Amino acid sequence: MSNSETDRAAIVETCTRMAWLADQRRWEELVEQFTDDVAVDYTSLNGGAPVRVRGRDLVAGWRAGLSGFDATQHLVSNHLVAIDGDTAVVTAAFQATHVLPNQRGGPIWRIGGDYRYELVRADGWRISAVTMTMTWSEGNFDLLALAASAGESDAGAVR
Repeated sequence: MSNSETDRAAIVETCTRMAWLADQRRWEELVEQFTDDVAVDYTSLNGGAPVRVRGRDLVAGWRAGLSGFDATQHLVSNHLVAIDGDTAVVTAAFQATHVLPNQRGGPIWRIGGDYRYELVRADGWRISAVTMTMTWSEGNFDLLALAASAGESDAGAVR
């Protein structure tokens, strides 16, 4: 395999690990996929403005929100990778399913769209920026708030 093929495989692996480790609730390993300082844009989901946060703080926020779901599955595919030396930009499609049986509506909330990742070579490839652009959703959007409430009181539980 050439260096560019090896880099491309490692970059796609890092992006895939971000989704898989979050779904598996492997928070410490998830932190390792990010640089210390990460640009995050999830404004298509929850409004506001893009932010810069510590990678560890980003994962702590995801832990609080995702731990409240009974299950999540983030599928990321169709990776388009552009490498420029020690930096890379990846665009990929995603579909995320969130499951939480409840008394206030259906148990499933599903979204889809695109991710844009920026990565740097730093002890392997790490994500320095992530933009999630949600282009569609279906199901019970209220699950996000219900899971966040459950996650705040249950973030330390093993699922």
